[in-house]
Amino acid sequence: MPTLTSILSSHHDGSRTIAETVSAAYARLRAHADEALFISLKPEADALAEAEHLQADGPQGRLLWGVPVAVKDNIDVAGLATTAACPAYAYEPRQDASAVARLKAAGAIILGKTNLDQFATGLNGTRSPYGTPRNALRADLVPGGSSSGSASAVAAGIVPVALGTDTAGSGRIPAGLQNLVGLKPSLGLVPTAGVVPACRTLDCVSVFALTVEDAWLVLQAMAGPDASDPFSRPVPFGRLGACPSQLRLGVPGERDLDFAGDDAARANFEQALARAQGLGAEIVPIDMMPFYETARLLYDGPWVAERWLAIRDLHERAPEAILPVIRAVIAGKPLPDAAATFLARYRLAELALAARSALKGIDALMVPTAPRPVTLAEMEADPIGANSLLGRYTNFVNLLDMCALAIPASLAADGTASGVTFIAPGGQDAALAGIGSAFHAASGLPLGATGEPHQIPVARPVTAGPGAVEIAVVGAHLSGMPLNGELTALGGSFLRATTTTPDYRLFALPGGPPARPGLLRVRPGAGAPIALEVWSLPVAGFGGFVAGIPAPLGIGTLALADGTQVKGFLCEAVATNDARDVTDFGGWRAFIMAQASAA
Repeated sequence: MPTLTSILSSHHDGSRTIAETVSAAYARLRAHADEALFISLKPEADALAEAEHLQADGPQGRLLWGVPVAVKDNIDVAGLATTAACPAYAYEPRQDASAVARLKAAGAIILGKTNLDQFATGLNGTRSPYGTPRNALRADLVPGGSSSGSASAVAAGIVPVALGTDTAGSGRIPAGLQNLVGLKPSLGLVPTAGVVPACRTLDCVSVFALTVEDAWLVLQAMAGPDASDPFSRPVPFGRLGACPSQLRLGVPGERDLDFAGDDAARANFEQALARAQGLGAEIVPIDMMPFYETARLLYDGPWVAERWLAIRDLHERAPEAILPVIRAVIAGKPLPDAAATFLARYRLAELALAARSALKGIDALMVPTAPRPVTLAEMEADPIGANSLLGRYTNFVNLLDMCALAIPASLAADGTASGVTFIAPGGQDAALAGIGSAFHAASGLPLGATGEPHQIPVARPVTAGPGAVEIAVVGAHLSGMPLNGELTALGGSFLRATTTTPDYRLFALPGGPPARPGLLRVRPGAGAPIALEVWSLPVAGFGGFVAGIPAPLGIGTLALADGTQVKGFLCEAVATNDARDVTDFGGWRAFIMAQASAA
């Protein structure tokens, strides 16, 4: 399976049709012959019909135009049952989860629902009545969980990207064990409406991909508040950029590192530290006590009660329908009382304060994704202990409101993979992506279990043809916004989404409706990249369009991050004196979504 980025390139340049991409995915699935991978699969004929429709409709600015995607089976997809790997729990969702709906709107084609540890409780991938998805690198190793099927489908090259979920590491452990990128976003950045809860206050929709760039594109398509989801929230969402030239990485001190006696795993992490230093990073040992104590709260504290709430009705009605190991974890001991719950929250607040202090002056924390690979035989012999081992470096992240990015670090000749995870406070997703992208590229590793080399393609901007002029829009003329019809009525067509160079500020101007932004160029270093769309307008329509632009807006020349310069909307400086500066939202669409969520 090519990467998501290369698939998009082939769709846009016409070298491959969407139907050909979809057919190839189903062919690879048949060849892979793992019946435990998917719990439900869309009929190939239905997926091909979607492909033909998307092909005929054209890209229309869709970020994921024609990309096949797999979705973990605790996330709702209309038309496919949601089971959470428990047949007695299964239901038919009436609508897509918010994250899935956004992927479809971006042009993705959902192929099916992947297997998981039942009720997303586990980090190993063997806790499912539907079987254990095969680790695509080595069949005698656990695939990692709970997002086992999603990770295995990407590692095997069946789909370029897949959705998982992550509460305690379910979006990172399978990535580390199968040579993948696992992106766990900041809490609330991606809505969880339509996701079967594990711990509702901690759950995240995560992304498995072959490269950081691919994972970031999927995150772009899903990110943003959802007014229907009380746990989504506005989170700063920047642009994937370069790794900082002066980087300080916090790492566990020697006494805080645990590889469960695996000398090869220890050597792999030391090699990863040397690679980070080769990128210019300063390695700073830190005290992991507050992180590890936080991790213990996840299963020894009141958050287990959230897991019980998710399955309470089924547990009371038919407890035998739940796997014994899941019952033992979720309902195997008395639930904490209210006093114990508040005491745990007080302790978490203290630990969060200590964690912030430990990370002061640190750009990111770098830890092994898992201590070492675990065999299926080891997991069968000790299902609780071996599972707990895998979560050594993952369980604290969501409790401390942090984001994380798992990156491949090494791949041995015997098929065992080791990964590292970069972790930072919530809202630092873009910074982690820049670090992770540089680290992954420097590894020289092949992609997943495909054997394909890691090559980052150079994106070529789509430009206007003869007889047309490019115009950049930043506000009400964006796709789906109130004035977009003015562009389409003049024969305008979408070319590409990008950002300005970091020399602009964005303001919400008074007046309306519709609400309008003002884009102002400022001195270097005083601005930020602002999201926009570039459209093509026939020359005959351009003059009329410009003539209708009201003061204080006008048309000037904008410098874009993709290296081009185009005509676009700018604002007179005097008009921003009484306007709200909304630059930190990164773009007008994100600002409008945040306003709607707060209403």
